[in-house]
Amino acid sequence: MPTKLTNFARQLRTNSTDTEMLLWQHLRAGRFDGYKFKRQQPLGGYIVDFVCFESRLIIELDGGQHADQEDADKIRDQWLSSQGFQILRFWNNEVLTNLEGVMQCVHAALSPSPRPSPVKGEGESQ
Repeated sequence: MPTKLTNFARQLRTNSTDTEMLLWQHLRAGRFDGYKFKRQQPLGGYIVDFVCFESRLIIELDGGQHADQEDADKIRDQWLSSQGFQILRFWNNEVLTNLEGVMQCVHAALSPSPRPSPVKGEGESQ
């Protein structure tokens, strides 16, 4: 039986903002480097805008009203981080005016860090 949170997430997916739909068109169905994203996904007691479970990445879009929610966002972000998620936050106007830059940030967060070079003398022996 769906919970209230699940039902609310379903409602949010149905009533997505234009900004969410724009970003979703680039993330959905493995279109972004083959990574699978979900949108308006319940996670703990929260609903995140977009999440890629494979890479433990959450993307949040914030509108103008969001400035009033900074304290709640900090608590929420701390909990999500404690669960091993990295959180990227973008303002709606960033997505609308600089989608390419937003997607570059997402790509960088998804890309594994290059392995550091071994310390001299610790590499393969010759």
